[in-house]
Amino acid sequence: ATTKREGYIEWDDYFMSVAVLSSFRSKDPNRQVGACVVDPETRRIVGIGYNGFPSGCSDDSLPWARSASSPLDTKYPYVCHAEMNAILNKNCESLKGCRMYVTLFPCNECAKLIIQSRIAEVVFLSDRCSDAQMMTASRRMLQLAGIRSWQHTPHASQVVINFDELG
Repeated sequence: ATTKREGYIEWDDYFMSVAVLSSFRSKDPNRQVGACVVDPETRRIVGIGYNGFPSGCSDDSLPWARSASSPLDTKYPYVCHAEMNAILNKNCESLKGCRMYVTLFPCNECAKLIIQSRIAEVVFLSDRCSDAQMMTASRRMLQLAGIRSWQHTPHASQVVINFDELG
């Protein structure tokens, strides 16, 4: 071939696909979320994360339940969200001006981390919890902080990784 290949993946689809792929690492039986932080100037990934228990805490020793008679018997006091992990896993000095791709619109606690990290833009795939009050708080804070957020519409309906065809 003497010309570039057609049908290559668009940048936004690529980075959202990385977020989706990282969500596959989550052990949460109910909700798998992934996040990918990108420097928009260089188009380099500077942080990746998914939702799970803190490092060193066994996935088999803490509860994954969504409801129980005691809050301590649910996952909520223990799980680190994908956005938190992507920020903490950063491989650069500062996330100022970066863009975060996340599979689910960030909750209010993650919005605070995004704001404090000086991330400039949030691109989300799903907003299925949009009616929750904490998501209203999240949207309010992001807007007040001047952080642009928008829902990604994929150009491709799927991204297939077939390891058998790559060898």
